[in-house]
Amino acid sequence: MHSKLTLVGAGPGDSELITLKAIKALQSADVVLYDALANDSLLEYAPKDAIKINVGKRKGQHSFKQDEINHLIVSSALEHGHVVRLKGGDPFVFGRGYEELEHAKAFGIPTEVIPGVSSSIGVAAAVQIPITHRDIARSFWVVTGHTSDGSLPKDLELAAQSTATVVVLMGMSKLAEIAAIFDKHGKANVPVAIIQNGTTGEQKSVFGQVRDIVEKVHESKVSNPAVIIVGDVVGLHPEYVEAYVASMNL
Repeated sequence: MHSKLTLVGAGPGDSELITLKAIKALQSADVVLYDALANDSLLEYAPKDAIKINVGKRKGQHSFKQDEINHLIVSSALEHGHVVRLKGGDPFVFGRGYEELEHAKAFGIPTEVIPGVSSSIGVAAAVQIPITHRDIARSFWVVTGHTSDGSLPKDLELAAQSTATVVVLMGMSKLAEIAAIFDKHGKANVPVAIIQNGTTGEQKSVFGQVRDIVEKVHESKVSNPAVIIVGDVVGLHPEYVEAYVASMNL
């Protein structure tokens, strides 16, 4: 038996957006520890006798604390062999992947990382919103809406002052605060898109502007898990154009 930890990016939601290398890792797994955001159908790639444990964390519904996951990774690798840690999106984008990697290495367990399509760019592409555009936005920020102390990151203030596209992950519970920051920096009329369950059959979108996006979200009942995209590139999307023209005619 050879102990090993493989961190695998499961992609943004659609099971077909996982990589071939990730599938090969799952096929050789003795244990799969998977997140709430990873598509459950991906578990079918793992051997039938592989141990599969949902260690997903959702706001207010934590099934495992991070320390418990770290311990489970090590104990599973030492007892069973190859542990595949299946994480939504990319394991190194707000996924605590490096923390888990370091913990395994501290016990002498060999490690591998298989990148995944991050929802920060994958969801936008799937709904045909370009994160960058040479005439509109030449850079982009990806920020978390939930830091370890529960506050918004200070970088969001800087992002709101830039001309870049800003993508916020895990930010729905603080949407009003996020909108207020952009509004404070003169961005009240900047387009916003929010996509819930992006790339899946349950995908739902709402389009608006910084000044009215909170109200539009309330009306549409869009909620977590969702990606927030703020920037002029959103204005290229037909649904935004339709919503904006409709609002102008009211």
